[in-house]
Amino acid sequence: MTRIVPTLAEISHQYDALFVDLWGCVHDGIKAMPDAVAALQTYRQSGGKVILVTNAPRPRAGVQKQLVHFGVPDDAWDDIATSGDSARSAMFRGVVGEKIYFIGEGRDQSFFKPLNLIENPVTIEQVSLDEAEGIVCTGPVDPKADLDEMRPQFLLAKQKGLKLLCANPDIVVDRGEEREWCAGALAQLYTEMGGESLYFGKPHPPIYDLARRRLAALGKPVADDRILAIGDGVLTDIAGAMGEDIDSLFITGGLAREETKTVTQPDEDALNAYINKEMSAPTYAIGYLR
Repeated sequence: MTRIVPTLAEISHQYDALFVDLWGCVHDGIKAMPDAVAALQTYRQSGGKVILVTNAPRPRAGVQKQLVHFGVPDDAWDDIATSGDSARSAMFRGVVGEKIYFIGEGRDQSFFKPLNLIENPVTIEQVSLDEAEGIVCTGPVDPKADLDEMRPQFLLAKQKGLKLLCANPDIVVDRGEEREWCAGALAQLYTEMGGESLYFGKPHPPIYDLARRRLAALGKPVADDRILAIGDGVLTDIAGAMGEDIDSLFITGGLAREETKTVTQPDEDALNAYINKEMSAPTYAIGYLR
């Protein structure tokens, strides 16, 4: 049964490392959450390691710049594993071909920067859908637009047998008080239409493999039973932790704040009803990371 805890410090002594989601846990898409930052700083001061594990479709360096912009200090984390880096590695290995139809915002062009970690990477060329061998999706061109606008393109892509590489499996995020679509919503639509989508962020294994490599590079490896995953998405953060057999702390005041009736803490009955409906089993729950 999921245990509601008052603070991270209540349980953090049981773990040597944290895999921490960013959006909805450490920042709200606009600014840092001070209590969350303080909790991570305190944990690190006690000797724990913090790997930020995010479904952001950007390289690690881009996320680091964004953290500075949001006001998340460097001493709140040790390293970053992004869905973007995991997906980029697959793209440069040629999993969706070399001629790519790109779906995303202009700011996500950094996804196509050369990746020197891959031996003999393929040469990626962005082309029209008619010429494409595969699709890379970092998110909708307009995160607030009607997703059905993509149906004509997806119908053609399905007929051509194109695979869609999804750089961010999240369905939605909240930017402040505004909810926006993510790449996962488009990948879901493409799959529903009969296309094939490939995922590399949470809850899928590749990003956890990357997070473990980032963690091991900091020193001695950490056993899975000494890692705690923290996040606000039951279908991404918590499902991923369950799949990796690591403990999890569900932040109920993020995407599920209404369903869990979270003010400062979740309503216990509402929380249990929600996680039962989603067939989820987080180890712990808390309203907000603190």
